[in-house]
Amino acid sequence: MPCVAVDLFCGIGGLTKGLELSGITVIAGIDIDATCAFAYEENNNSQFICQDVTNVRAEDIMPLYPENSIRALVGCAPCQPFSKYSQRYRKDGQVDDKWRLLYSFARIIQETTPHIVSMENVPELSAKTVFHDFLNVLLELGYNIDWNVVYCPEYGVPQNRKRLVLLASRLGQIALMQPLYNQNNYPTVRDAIGWLPPINAGEQYEIDPLHQACRLSEINMRRIQNSIPGGTWRDWDVSLQLPCHKKETGKTYPAVYGRMSWDEPSPTITTQFFGYGNGRFGHPEQDRALSLREGAILQSFPPDYVFIDEDHPASRRDLGIHIGNAVPVELGRAIGVSILNHLREVGLDG
Repeated sequence: MPCVAVDLFCGIGGLTKGLELSGITVIAGIDIDATCAFAYEENNNSQFICQDVTNVRAEDIMPLYPENSIRALVGCAPCQPFSKYSQRYRKDGQVDDKWRLLYSFARIIQETTPHIVSMENVPELSAKTVFHDFLNVLLELGYNIDWNVVYCPEYGVPQNRKRLVLLASRLGQIALMQPLYNQNNYPTVRDAIGWLPPINAGEQYEIDPLHQACRLSEINMRRIQNSIPGGTWRDWDVSLQLPCHKKETGKTYPAVYGRMSWDEPSPTITTQFFGYGNGRFGHPEQDRALSLREGAILQSFPPDYVFIDEDHPASRRDLGIHIGNAVPVELGRAIGVSILNHLREVGLDG
């Protein structure tokens, strides 16, 4: 029987693309953000459904699955304060409101009882009551559960990113596959983006509109010119340091305005990776911040992943949010391979 997945909170399709690359069919992705639809459908053989997951019911999900398929329900409930979901649910001020979406995920599992569940999120989730409530729902439904905080370079993602990955199955014991890489061969910044054409700050590569870099002010240009890969603002002349750097509180953020190192995984790609002052997002040797394309590749999106076209433009800010919020594609592939390995182990070919 084929394994067919529905991707909740699908965004622009990082998890969907990874699952597809592993050999799993993703029949649909569901997300509240309509601006994700173009990139999702342009790059994946899947349907984008613009819907608030809190309103999704079994009658919305079940007809999507073909008859006699192994049904997988996967997703990464947003928890970032800038997500559209979080903006919507912060209004009443409850501390745990940003986790409410995970309760919706659990409810949909209760209503649809898929054969396989996968959930990916921030490591901090493991200490939250909502996560243990989520686990209890799965246990009460008879799922076998495996979850761990994983280091993404071990699965081919060239960035220092840790994520909580949960797999659950009603068919038998399931587990995430063993790592593919170790500290001796982690994919590096050079491996990922060293081949891209050089561009200057404020320029766009004519063939690829995503390979564009923000302009730098005169003083920020001087700062990056005085930065070394892997260094900090402490390497600068005092005239280049910001007032906050001279305060005790500012001394705890040495990576801000830093350059990446070629031969290591990158820092975690956030939603503001395209801004030089937002972290260690300086290019290892060119005097500029990362381009949008470089950030996407460090999130392990294929180099030809299409995010915009003439009829579907997007702001740099929105693209940064879409890319930074995505499940890294290669982590998604590892999840998919793990599901297919599990199905073979229980006598189903997936």
